[in-house]
Amino acid sequence: MLELEGHVKTSGRRVEKPWGFELVWTEPGLPYVGKVIHINAGARLSLQVHDAKTETWLLLSGRVLVTLEDDTGVVSEFEMQPATGYTCRAGRRHRLAGITECEILEVSTPEVGMTHRLQDDYGRPDEVLAPASLTRSTGPIV
Repeated sequence: MLELEGHVKTSGRRVEKPWGFELVWTEPGLPYVGKVIHINAGARLSLQVHDAKTETWLLLSGRVLVTLEDDTGVVSEFEMQPATGYTCRAGRRHRLAGITECEILEVSTPEVGMTHRLQDDYGRPDEVLAPASLTRSTGPIV
């Protein structure tokens, strides 16, 4: 990190994934996480559930198919539209799939808890994100 006149500039951290990559652009320890998700054409993330993480997505480029559970437990599929935010609350089944090569801006609560993979094209197990005790909190997230 580089200190610039009282502000912190963070270099993006690229995380390779079997479906593309994530570019995390926020500094660690904040009460939120920001990343760009790059999905290769024809690839998809796990059908998954986060027990403690809420995410909001915004399409930056390309075409994305979203699978998302609603308030009543019904799972639907739809194409993400530009200039529209989509929120997936903790406990809801969801998946993003690249119809074409695409990039999505994601802002979420801190990456804590567990990601339960219900279906995964790459055979990956469930993932423990981080225990809540390892994240710096500035108060409850509402």
